[in-house]
Amino acid sequence: MKNRENGLVSIIVPVYRAAAYIADTIGMVFSQTYGRWELLLVDDCSGDGSVKAIEKTLSAYPHHPAETVSENIGHMEEYLCGEGKKVVLICKNRNEGAAAARNTGLDLAGGQYIAFLDADDIWVSDKLEKQLSFMKKKRAGFVFSAYEFGDESARPTGRVVHVPESLTYKEALSRTIIFTTTVVLDRAIVPDELMRMPEVESEDTATWWQILRAGHTACGLDETLAVYRRPRKSLSSNKCKAVKRIWNLYRRQEKLSVLASAFYFVFWAYRATMRRI
Repeated sequence: MKNRENGLVSIIVPVYRAAAYIADTIGMVFSQTYGRWELLLVDDCSGDGSVKAIEKTLSAYPHHPAETVSENIGHMEEYLCGEGKKVVLICKNRNEGAAAARNTGLDLAGGQYIAFLDADDIWVSDKLEKQLSFMKKKRAGFVFSAYEFGDESARPTGRVVHVPESLTYKEALSRTIIFTTTVVLDRAIVPDELMRMPEVESEDTATWWQILRAGHTACGLDETLAVYRRPRKSLSSNKCKAVKRIWNLYRRQEKLSVLASAFYFVFWAYRATMRRI
């Protein structure tokens, strides 16, 4: 296990066919007002030029030569980007999905705090600073924030998802309101084994539930600190898949009875619908 540096934020980004976004993602992290971070970019065999785009973006910074780190990872390069800032490019040998990519990043993270960011989503410039201040004020190990829907170009649409002050396990079962790109976790409070994502559909929701099920409470900062990019897709297809995923999480992951699953599902469906209209 790596030594953890107090106050350092390890930002984990799974990269898969993100060539169109990744330069902006890196620039967005550099623009954060909080200055102590490491950005872990885990390329999951993209094959679309994502790695070349990353290397081009970071070419001005000194970096360590590639090295083999495990049988699942081809190589890792560290780019030193100034005091308190580092970018780590991790190239996997085989495609294993977003959950495994995030777990790889977690295994290599050296920070006290873990922040998740998807390559196509947007952070406001003081996102980390505000959340860490909020986390310390609440003495919380798990925080998340409000966010806004964006179009396929990440332009905000004005539709904001507000969040509650706190969320327990039972409350979370009926409202999948925690957006991955807004989550920050403190490893001094939440152990790594609870942060590891299971390889199931909706792995992020399953992870938040396993943390909350262990007795932790998530604290919500009701301030819009991120934009969720929504590319044009079949809305009916997405809704059908979401229904199937949430039901499978209730039954297979959480081992809830049919009656309990149906109870939580009704409230989830209502809130999910209201969040999108």
